[in-house]
Amino acid sequence: MPKADLFEKKSHKRENEFTPLALRMRPRSLAEFAGQRHILGPDKLLTRAILADRISSLILYGPPGVGKTCLAFCISDISKSHFERINAVTSNVEQLRKLIVAASQRKRLTQQKTILFIDEIHRFNKAQQDVVLPDVEEANVVLIGATVHNPFFSIVAPLISRSIVFSLNPLSEEEILSILKRALKDKQRGLGKLRIKIEEQALRHLARLSDGDARRALNALELGALTTRVEKDNVINFTLQVAEESIQKKAVVYDKDESGHFDTISAFIKSMRGSDPDATLYWLAKMIYAGEDPRFIARRIVICAAEDVGNADPQATILANAALQISEFLGLPEARIPLAQAAVYIACAPKSNAAYQGIEKALSDVEKGRTLEVPKPLRVGSYPGAERLGHGQGYKYAHNYPGHFVKQDYLSPHKKKYYIPAPIGYEKKIKEWLEGLNQNKKNGGLR
Repeated sequence: MPKADLFEKKSHKRENEFTPLALRMRPRSLAEFAGQRHILGPDKLLTRAILADRISSLILYGPPGVGKTCLAFCISDISKSHFERINAVTSNVEQLRKLIVAASQRKRLTQQKTILFIDEIHRFNKAQQDVVLPDVEEANVVLIGATVHNPFFSIVAPLISRSIVFSLNPLSEEEILSILKRALKDKQRGLGKLRIKIEEQALRHLARLSDGDARRALNALELGALTTRVEKDNVINFTLQVAEESIQKKAVVYDKDESGHFDTISAFIKSMRGSDPDATLYWLAKMIYAGEDPRFIARRIVICAAEDVGNADPQATILANAALQISEFLGLPEARIPLAQAAVYIACAPKSNAAYQGIEKALSDVEKGRTLEVPKPLRVGSYPGAERLGHGQGYKYAHNYPGHFVKQDYLSPHKKKYYIPAPIGYEKKIKEWLEGLNQNKKNGGLR
């Protein structure tokens, strides 16, 4: 099967003018590669492995436009291995098997390794991913998989265990700026042959709103440069207004069934727990903007109210539940208001997880310890024969005593404390009340 043009060993001639700028400006070497210094810096493991042509199977994981395919391109130019590239969106098991058979024959006859690059590998289902397992294990192919989804969610565990996972980060604003400036100067592959007069503000706007995605920044730069009216002397004035029009609405990276979804809701909950209303509103806004189900958000607010605020402010759970019910019948965009109200209330409320900790400890004891018998006075005593068994006998009805309290054993002989109220908010009153009851237990009841 012929290689894709992207990976052919060839002199770097000027690409077709209709090829997108982002594709033309892909780095031709590690020296041109921008960002990812945490894995590609001097003396880093991945850099050493690439330069020594000792690549083992890799999973490159990161958001769009951060260099996953570019890195594979660089490896293809450096490596002496045969290089094959497929895209999981358009490929199938039959194509995979043909490539693997050819790789096995190549290894046996010429001792040459084959690097198999699978772009968007998360698109393969479990059965398709399992196809490459034996040959990765036997080193018939060196796998490089690229994915925007968390590989620990989207790639089968045996394949993960046979690969090194490298996480690529969104590019910084400065790194995007350097890529844009290189594209503006490059006369062979970039826009260097055009007389573009670009404002620094415009460049920074593209870099900032690209969200660390070099492809998005380059696409916006090309769109603005090629559609802006040419002034006298063939000058293209690329202003801030042009930049704003070119990049349009900021896109939010939010994969609703993968890590972006879980990471954002995690940040939202932790911000409420951490009493930061501003961070709470930001993460809430990100979820709403990305189209998250308001009922999902509301359920998490209810959980946080019960777990993290608890009895320090019992109103929090009531307000959260109200927001849940309102979001059920209002829907967005109106539901954003009660959701914000409830989330901010919880963020600002005093915090106690005493009830949550109490039930966790009690559940652990039930699961791991000896199951306790119900004390006889607490058992049902209303059926015939209960008196003969001693069930319900000796039970003291609290409301018949002063203060509606009487000393009585409810968990004998178990004496472990589960609920330990925090001295904060309304729970401080609960703590004082219980301490008063405990003091009066020594005296046989309230006086």
